[in-house]
Amino acid sequence: MRLAVALQERADLNIKIDDLKDRLERNVLVQEGEEPTEEPMALKKELDSCIERLAYLIAAINKTNCETFIDGNSITELLARKDALSVKVSAYRDTVYTGNSNTNRARNTEIKIMPAIDVKAWQKETDLISKEIRLIDNKIQETNWTTELIE
Repeated sequence: MRLAVALQERADLNIKIDDLKDRLERNVLVQEGEEPTEEPMALKKELDSCIERLAYLIAAINKTNCETFIDGNSITELLARKDALSVKVSAYRDTVYTGNSNTNRARNTEIKIMPAIDVKAWQKETDLISKEIRLIDNKIQETNWTTELIE
């Protein structure tokens, strides 16, 4: 199985587990004399099976990410770099947004608010970080489709 396929299955399992939890919760209590729409024990069995498969996939994906290298870095390292850059670009975008904010003055006698940063330079750096994130993501995605899952 390719790593990308395992990642898709993991995502699908997470959705299915949430659905099973909701269905189980809706069928735990019934009015006296009524039957549940679905058998809670059957739902529990299916939920347990999905969780067991999820645990297996998470371990295999993590192992594969640690042992697969792109340009000298493991996928795990690249994912960490991408996550850190995403936090940085979010903070920079917020700063640029605030720096671009105009303050309205009713009269010329009111205090003028000016940005304390070079907004254009911050925007340029934000754009470069965004590009780096895209390039890292492209490398990871390409590798996911060509790498066999280590089981």
